[in-house]
Parts: sequence; structure tokens; C-alpha cells
Amino acid sequence: MPAVPPVQGRPVAGAGARPAAGYGGRHGEGTGDGVVALTWHGHSTVWLEDSGTRLLTDPLLRDRLAHLRRQRGPLPRLPGAPDAVLVSHLHADHLDFASLRRLPARTPLVVPAGAARLVRRVLGPAAGTCTELSPGEQITIGRVTVRAVPAHHHPGRGPWSRQQAPAIGYLIDGQARTWFAGDTGLFDEMADLGPVDLALIPVGGWGPTLGPGHLDPPAAAEAVRRAAAACAVPIHYGTFWPIGCDRIRPDRFLHPGDDFARHAAALAPGTRTVVLCPGQSVTVRQS
Repeated sequence: MPAVPPVQGRPVAGAGARPAAGYGGRHGEGTGDGVVALTWHGHSTVWLEDSGTRLLTDPLLRDRLAHLRRQRGPLPRLPGAPDAVLVSHLHADHLDFASLRRLPARTPLVVPAGAARLVRRVLGPAAGTCTELSPGEQITIGRVTVRAVPAHHHPGRGPWSRQQAPAIGYLIDGQARTWFAGDTGLFDEMADLGPVDLALIPVGGWGPTLGPGHLDPPAAAEAVRRAAAACAVPIHYGTFWPIGCDRIRPDRFLHPGDDFARHAAALAPGTRTVVLCPGQSVTVRQS
């Protein structure tokens, strides 16, 4: 695998980040014979447990966000405090400050490089350790290593926002290797991420159309093929929908998970797909 150029970590008010030697690796290099337990709470919010470490991705813990309503699945009820929150990018449906305020004060956050200033300004004293990562940098949380990897997605807080931070995904190495892709389009370096035991892969969005920097079901299937995922759970679909749009392209709301499974069976026959409804859980064993 190609090495990642040396980069300077950006720890903010706490734990240090350090450059990693590369993305890929065979099983046994930081993995092991174990399991990952996860609950998909809808959209991009996943509760993930590996090696006794509990992580929460892109928490969106309320029923309404601007013009979006939670149309499927229960309001998330977490089993406790996460050891850290992983934020993939600045968009409001992934970095939701109202949801972060529902977590215990000073919950550690891992965010893209350039995001910590916004987080600390908005959360104030409630903001705990906030560690910025660029692709190739990593941090140890409990008994897992969390490494930032590339993502191809708009870097701004909004279309015309001056708040910018490059979107990232995460590789989580513990008893298994999990790829949380965040929000992304296809990119060539996906092949450098694998093999992975589990891919949490976006397959849709929150509206009847998808803009650049997203994966639809066929592209998501190609992504897990490139990353050599043993198991894949489709996320980022079928939860939030604009008010009044219930009857507009309902196929884009309900079907992306099953469509992804069908495309993955053809493009990535070595990948087992697990299609969950929001609020459902699964335990994944290392391949």
C-alpha cells in the first residue's frame, strides 16, 4: 500500500494525533479474532462497540432538523456515554450541535482538520477534548485506533459558508477493522483502505435527488468492492425526508438499502450485506 506523506497532527485541547504509515493492512495487523456490535440509529448515526470501546458517528439525535423530519425509526436512545464521537464533516445533518448538547458534557470529539474552532465557538464550555485529524492521521481511543481517511464531499458548513473543513472518513482498528465512510463519492484510493471487516457505507441521502459527493446504491456497491469489505451495512438513507415530500420519489427514501444489497451481490459477491431499519442492531464477526 502507498505510504501516507508525513503530516503534523492537530490535537486541540487534549489527546494527540499522529501520522500513520498507511491505510491498508492484512487482518492481524491491529485487528484480531473478535466482533463488532453496532446499532444504526438512522441517517449517518451509528453506535459502534469494539474491544470495549464505544464510539458514536455523526450523531443526529432529534426528530427534526430544519426542513427535515424523522420519518422512520425511533428517536435514538443511547445505552450510555460514548468514549468518543466521530464527526465526518461540517454539514448540519452530520455535525448537529443540538445533538452534541444531548451528550454528557465534555464528551471527546474527533473532527476534520479545521473544524475544532467552530465546535468550540458553538459549544463553549461544554466542548470537551476536540481532536482534529487529516487523512493519514490517527488517534488511540480506549482499545481501538481511529484513523482518518479521505472522503470526496463538499467541505463547507453550507453551500456559501465560509466555514470549511475537508470531509473525511474513518478506519477503526480494534478486534476488527471498520470503515465508516462518512459522506463521499467514489475515489480511487478506496482500494487502499481494505481489506476491511465491516463497511458502514452511505447509499442515499435525505431528499429525492443526490448531488455530487454522494454514493447511490450502484456506486456504494463499487465502493465496498474497492475496499474489499467482508460485510457492509448501508446507512445514510431512509430516515429523514423534507416536509411535504412524502410522496415524491418514495423509492429514493425506502429502497436504497435493498437496492445496494442487490448491486453488491453482483459487483462484490464476496461482501455480505446486512440491511437494517433505523434502530436495529447487529453483531459482525471478523472475516
